[in-house]
Amino acid sequence: MLDLAKLAGQLPGISQHLRQETIISRQRLELAQTLQQQANAKQTELVAILEQWRDRLLFAAATPVESLDSSIAIEPAPYSHSVFATDGSQISPSHHEIAYCYLINVGQIALHYGQSLHPLLDSLPEVFYKTEDLYIAKQWGIRLEEWMSYRRTVSEAELLAEMACNWVLPPGCHQHIPNLAMLDGSLIYWFLDGLPGEAKDKILSPILAAWERLRATKIPLIGYISASRSLEGLNFLRIDSCAHKHPDCITYCGDVEDKYPCQKVDSLRDATFWATRLQPGERSPLYRSSLRILDLYDEAQRVYFCYVNVGTEVARIEIPAWVAEDSELLDRSLSIMLAQVQKGYGYPVALAEAHNQAVVRGSDRARFFALLEHQLIRSGLRNIGTSYKEARKRGSIA
Repeated sequence: MLDLAKLAGQLPGISQHLRQETIISRQRLELAQTLQQQANAKQTELVAILEQWRDRLLFAAATPVESLDSSIAIEPAPYSHSVFATDGSQISPSHHEIAYCYLINVGQIALHYGQSLHPLLDSLPEVFYKTEDLYIAKQWGIRLEEWMSYRRTVSEAELLAEMACNWVLPPGCHQHIPNLAMLDGSLIYWFLDGLPGEAKDKILSPILAAWERLRATKIPLIGYISASRSLEGLNFLRIDSCAHKHPDCITYCGDVEDKYPCQKVDSLRDATFWATRLQPGERSPLYRSSLRILDLYDEAQRVYFCYVNVGTEVARIEIPAWVAEDSELLDRSLSIMLAQVQKGYGYPVALAEAHNQAVVRGSDRARFFALLEHQLIRSGLRNIGTSYKEARKRGSIA
């Protein structure tokens, strides 16, 4: 039980700290605006320097592919369009339960506007209990809970592609209707960095195959990131702030233990910066991400991003290269995304509904294990039940 009386004495210190951070953040923001103006005047030169010295940098700096001073208005969404979205949840395995297994539940949503069609609001559960499912990650030193979340990411991508393509592909059906496929979160799977090659391949290959299905069917894909903490865009300004002849971090700053000389704006986030530059309904210039994990992606699937003022926040929007390089497809995708946020009162309604379909509540978990227990008993197994520890934790004598 949380003792609020003891906690209350610590709260004034938190408020004082946040007040000081606000003042410092305002100063960083003013400096970032000045650096942005300077970089905009010689953007082509800085991009060339970045491409030449990228392998020597100790930080990830995205490459702007449009003018840095761009603030581009997003057009209204077409009257008739379709939106597809998936999101996942899970029940983690526990040795204290009646069976050692885990469950992944993926919510799938298809919303059709201006077409007089019923929406799809559904979920697809899958139970993993075989030895190869439970212990395959052990050979790579990956915890089962981590591997389960990776498998969930794969399931979300595969189900999204299957749902969207099956809707669009039948001849004479819906090819002419504008559409959009949405995922909650980043398309840059940074968690793969550091995993063994075989493990990476088992996760990334099916994801990229699903994306390729969407590309072949011309269904644009975006990743919607709320409250983004990324610094990639502002890190581009560090190229111009380098105190040395060349931005060769490995040579000049490899032994720096504290703050690099080019870190003029410290930890200021991209979203915080663009919140001061964009009006509601506007987007920032496009950037091409340079995170090294993207070297594993196909060239057509490398990730670009921009920031969009959706009215309630500045969201980071990520798209594959094949969407970014098609201006008509890009504009249409962003217009449908913005309409989704407006319909969802600050967050895309399709993603919110996909989450609601996927989420596994405590009562759902209890019913799942009750159903499993009943099935095990019917199969002739005896002594089925939770451990004494788990049973005791579910009650209290207090």
